[in-house]
Amino acid sequence: MKPIIIKNSRVPGWLSWFIKIRAITLFPFIFIRDEGDEVLIRHETIHIKQQLELLIVGFYLWYGIDFLIKLIKVRNPAWAYYKIIFEQEAYANERNENYLSNRKLWGFIRRKK
Repeated sequence: MKPIIIKNSRVPGWLSWFIKIRAITLFPFIFIRDEGDEVLIRHETIHIKQQLELLIVGFYLWYGIDFLIKLIKVRNPAWAYYKIIFEQEAYANERNENYLSNRKLWGFIRRKK
């Protein structure tokens, strides 16, 4: 599925509660604060794949719980964000131009916690 990309959006700014975010994926949309680039769009498209695998609602529940567990553990929102299992997969593969076409089902499970 190809996401609907909205550039120069205010949505990332509105949702920057803990850390400043440049983009956010809210299925099926990718909201980007600026013009974005291929790496950012690939990162967010990885999240689209993750959301589809977990039937969208499951993704948001897992994402939120994972963030809260890590936040309680270290009390650092930025660290907790970067350690979310879904972010680990997206950051590790955002520069790989072939990742989305070669990505295995449940690719986020293979990431370190």
